[in-house]
Parts: sequence; C-alpha cells; structure tokens
Amino acid sequence: MKTLVAQKQGGLDDYQTPPSALSILFPYLDQDWTVWEPASGEGYLRRALEDKGFRVVASDINEGYDFLKFQPEEFDVIITNPPYSLKDEFLERAYSLGKPFAFLLPLTTLEGKRRQTLFASHGVSLLIPDRRVNFMTPDGRDSGSWFLTAWFTWKLLDRDLVFRSCHRQNPEVIVDG
Repeated sequence: MKTLVAQKQGGLDDYQTPPSALSILFPYLDQDWTVWEPASGEGYLRRALEDKGFRVVASDINEGYDFLKFQPEEFDVIITNPPYSLKDEFLERAYSLGKPFAFLLPLTTLEGKRRQTLFASHGVSLLIPDRRVNFMTPDGRDSGSWFLTAWFTWKLLDRDLVFRSCHRQNPEVIVDG
C-alpha cells in the first residue's frame, strides 16, 4: 500500500474546496450520520458540514493521519475532496472500508483502466453540478477552475447520474445510468 506524503503548501494538491460545493450533496446525507473528512486541509468542508448540524471527524496527512492507513473509530460516511494525484488510492481505500462515500473529483476520473475496473466491480454514482467549482488556491483566491468536477459517490444516490442545479430556483434533472 502506498504511503501518503504530507502535501507542501502551494503544491498541486493544495487546493481547498469552498463550502458551496456541498450544497448539492446535502439532500443525500442522513443528518444522524457521523461524517469522516479525511483530507480536511484548511477545514472548509468540515466547518460547512458542522454548520449544517453534522458530527464530523476531520483528519489530514499534514496532521499525521494518512487516509490509506488510518481510520477513526466511528464514522458512517466519507466526504472529501481528495488529492487528485492520489485519486486511485483514495477510491480503492474507500471501497475497501465498505461505507458510503462522496469524493469531489474531476469528470476525467471516469477515464483510466484502474478506476474503470473499480467502478465496474463496485459501482459508482455521480452527482454532477451545473457549474464549475472554484477551488481556493494557496494564495486565498478562487481558481477559476477550467475543468468540471462531480461528486463520485457510492451507496448514497438512488440513480447512477444526477445532474443538479446549484441554483435553488432551477429544477433538478435526473438521468438514469
């Protein structure tokens, strides 16, 4: 098993997720769940989940908690924006834990033999926002992300593909996969 290395500030995997990225995921979460956020970084997702009333266990490699080796005593679901350079390892680990999960990943995550094998073996459902997430860069500004992301989920959605508006006034469009 690969060992994670602490990410240096300003590195390619040091992009923090704005709390707004969770807005389309909240309807699919059970309020009684304890959420594990294993790549918590600056804590934006943790605080947003706590603000919505969820119990959260946050950990991060920079605090000595390697997601590939560590797991908290109690949790019901894993929600994180994993380092994209380690998406294969994070997906393998999450499936092996057997708990529902939601990972915010680029849509290109669907590419690649290793990931396709995982998805074919275990299944995957995507919650796809109608706009791009502007990640927080190390200098504190939005990234103006040029790629589309989606919540890659397992054991959370009742359909394979869900396209959801980030704007409350627009209806959700659901496509069976």
